[in-house]
Amino acid sequence: MDAMPTRLSARVSAISESATLAVDAKAKALKAAGRPVIGFGAGEPDFPTPAYIVEAAQRACEQPRFHKYTPAAGLPELREAIAVKTARDSGYQVEPSQVLVTNGGKQAVYQAFAALLDPGDEVIVPAPYWTTYPESIALAGGVMRPVMTDEDSGYLASVADLEAARTDRTKIVLVVSPSNPTGAVYPPDQIAAIGEWAADNGLWVITDEIYEHLVYGDAVFSSVPVQAPRVADTCVVLNGVAKTYAMTGWRVGWMIGPKDIINGAANMQSHATSNVSNVAQAAALAAVSGDLSAVAAMRAAFDRRRLTMTRMLNEIPGVICPEPQGAFYCYPSVKGLLGKAIGGRRAQTSAELAGLVLEEAEVAVVPGEAFGTPGYFRLSCALGDAELEEGITRMAKLLSDAR
Repeated sequence: MDAMPTRLSARVSAISESATLAVDAKAKALKAAGRPVIGFGAGEPDFPTPAYIVEAAQRACEQPRFHKYTPAAGLPELREAIAVKTARDSGYQVEPSQVLVTNGGKQAVYQAFAALLDPGDEVIVPAPYWTTYPESIALAGGVMRPVMTDEDSGYLASVADLEAARTDRTKIVLVVSPSNPTGAVYPPDQIAAIGEWAADNGLWVITDEIYEHLVYGDAVFSSVPVQAPRVADTCVVLNGVAKTYAMTGWRVGWMIGPKDIINGAANMQSHATSNVSNVAQAAALAAVSGDLSAVAAMRAAFDRRRLTMTRMLNEIPGVICPEPQGAFYCYPSVKGLLGKAIGGRRAQTSAELAGLVLEEAEVAVVPGEAFGTPGYFRLSCALGDAELEEGITRMAKLLSDAR
């Protein structure tokens, strides 16, 4: 008997569920069922949104103008404030008309690819990569060309690596620094070299800067169009308030780019979602217009936690964890544990090993398969110090018995 055809379109059927959100949902469900699960899955700060931002949103609720439609591209005062904030934080000078306010960073990611890609156009994406990039590229009709990196290179792709992946169909190179999932930060000279290479080859650059304020030690955040000004007219910058201000649930992100691309993406957004919630935009306005003291306190906590997590992970035999320079993740290799007997079972893949760790140690991690590099785990540092240490201790107790 013939199989029933799917009721979904082929385009939507091909989309994978967000692995990070799935792991977080499973951990929360087990917790709700009474299991003492510690979740390292979600990529969100464990801090509340700062009070002054919440208060701005509360005031906005009482303003009748925010009860109505507003411009699809964003509140004019927010677009202007984002332009000012961008110059302050990265040195990139843009006009408010080059800013499009979106429903979180994910809408900015999708619309950037949709505005630039025609069917069959290729995008060079260093791996490991955040789970949403390949799905957004595919939805926009593009083809992802992954460039593999590993712990030996500090998860950094060189210009030579990128050039090896370039074809006559390549249109975009994606730059993510600091990186989710690895925490890698590209040095300014390497950012400049990638930008110059893109300009030399007529490529667009999409650069995701959402972790710009979460860098540690000697690492320095740098923006592609600042380090390589030649690429400014073929560059789209993605950002948002989620990570800097602990505002993941408020859903405010933005695109910055050439006016024709921003106008096209704004036209698309006008049909897809119209304006972002005005209350959330008012909160974002307070966030980007204020100082950076809130993120400084959070960064200090993440800095302490990443060092603790890296040390504890590297003490587990078979685990190799480079010290992350940015964001709030560790990305250890667990290849040394695959195929070994752990708790009476042998995990052949990092996905199987993550399942075993969840069942036996009640610790939730995201396997590297989700990020295009099997053999790794991603663990978020964005949870309390005591919970973090307890979770890694549980993992270590289980995995140290690997034979």
